[in-house]
Amino acid sequence: MFKVLTSLLRQDKRFLFGFIVMVILLAGGALAGFSPHDPRLWSVVPRDLPPSSKYWLGTNSMGQDVFWQALWAIRNSLVMAVIAVVSSRIIAVAAGLLAGYRGGLIDRVLMTVTDSFVILPLLPILILITSIFKSRLSVTSLGILLGIFGWAWDARVIRSQVLSLREREFTYTAILSGMSTGRIIFREYMPFIFPLITATAMNNMLWAIGMEVTLAVLGLVSLEVPTLGTMIHWAVNSQAMLLGIWWWILTPVVLCVFIFLALYLLSLSINQFLDPRVRVQRLQEIKG
Repeated sequence: MFKVLTSLLRQDKRFLFGFIVMVILLAGGALAGFSPHDPRLWSVVPRDLPPSSKYWLGTNSMGQDVFWQALWAIRNSLVMAVIAVVSSRIIAVAAGLLAGYRGGLIDRVLMTVTDSFVILPLLPILILITSIFKSRLSVTSLGILLGIFGWAWDARVIRSQVLSLREREFTYTAILSGMSTGRIIFREYMPFIFPLITATAMNNMLWAIGMEVTLAVLGLVSLEVPTLGTMIHWAVNSQAMLLGIWWWILTPVVLCVFIFLALYLLSLSINQFLDPRVRVQRLQEIKG
């Protein structure tokens, strides 16, 4: 895994850019714990001050330091996205591996459930659920909720890969040698599946953060918790642009753009790295 990472960092500038951006954002999120103010409190600093040496990104109309609010927003949004990714990967990997390897009735049942989640209108359903449980939706519970609805496409991708692996010679050799199903999946299949899981995880993180921003702007999540979405919500509701407090709304918007761009470039680079045709081309260039 380390060799793959170093190879991508050396050979792909898109991956390098995305990796650097995510490292900076993660470092910023880690620094949020050193904030001198509770991010949920109002009127802790003077209101509506422009960026300065004391307040790097200015202050907002709620009396909060935008810089520290942004760090907390990055931290909470990324934590929420990671929880969504982990929970959705568990469901997607379990469903994809089981359906692809077992086949038959199990495959048909699991794919029927998967297709049901694929065709569901997720945004209206999430709006309905979050409007009901709004006051009880923490960062963790929102991440789990998004994970429950964000696994179906990736389960189909994993299943298709397992179907291909199941027909290869090493699978028949492993079965004839008496290897158990669990050992076949984790020892033989997982090296092929893990890069695919990593690539789809980037897309899932992007989707989760985008969905959180959408729900927060609509006011359907806990607005006391600073996230990128809730920062935009309060800035829009307070008419920051009309009042000339551009730094308030510009900060979360720019952060969203960088996060989306970084995750997209990381996903694109990993997908291209995993493409068999690109691998063959790289081997030919090395031999040449």
